[in-house]
Amino acid sequence: MSNYPDLQNQVAIITGASRGIGLAIAQGLVDNGMRVCLTARNDENLQKVVQEFPTGTAIGVAGKADDPEHREVVLDRVAEEFGRLDVLINNAGINPVYGPLRELDLGAAEKVFGVNVISTLAWVQATLNDQRLKFEENKGRILNLSSVTSETPSPGIGLYGISKAAVSHLTRTLAAELGPNVRVNAVSPAVIKTNFAKALYEGKEQEITEQYPMKTLGRPEDVAGAAAFLVSEASSWITGNIFNVDGGLSVAGGTA
Repeated sequence: MSNYPDLQNQVAIITGASRGIGLAIAQGLVDNGMRVCLTARNDENLQKVVQEFPTGTAIGVAGKADDPEHREVVLDRVAEEFGRLDVLINNAGINPVYGPLRELDLGAAEKVFGVNVISTLAWVQATLNDQRLKFEENKGRILNLSSVTSETPSPGIGLYGISKAAVSHLTRTLAAELGPNVRVNAVSPAVIKTNFAKALYEGKEQEITEQYPMKTLGRPEDVAGAAAFLVSEASSWITGNIFNVDGGLSVAGGTA
């Protein structure tokens, strides 16, 4: 995936990056010459992942995405190790509830919005306010993870879709506010074959893929390819865009 030489020696933070989409994005950026700081909740798993990267290209800082102290530690490490920041990837997200909204536990709803929406904004604020990283001076790029469920209600995961609709609108609003120095986009995947999405396809993959014009589910690498494009100079005139990576699901009228 080494297609964007302008990314050479730049630095990215990727939240929720010890597996799945976040890890694939990190690998794609390193393939393009970037250095990365990965975050995730489980330190043991995170450090194992970091050791698989070429020496000097990756560090890992464990913690919860919605923890303000964790954000401070991450930014401190990035400033110490790399001395700059060019790209922020807000990938961390949760979906601990399943079922109709009328039965939804409101405490769980607050947690989903706290991680998926509020912490996304908090990472942006913290990055912009840390003068050591020179994020705006470096023409920083922010990439958020939305979902096709933000546009089309999907059975059982309504709240997740609502939170991702908020992420999409947050992305557009930030793009309008932060240009021209900072570009802000989002990728909006359909079902990607990860542990996170397993409940949506396990045991019924053939039935699910029939909805997709491409007749297959997505891979983390599919999202990573779009991410690398959206943070590179190849997309230098693109901001406020919600970039579907969905195998054609949205045009076929299917649901996740």
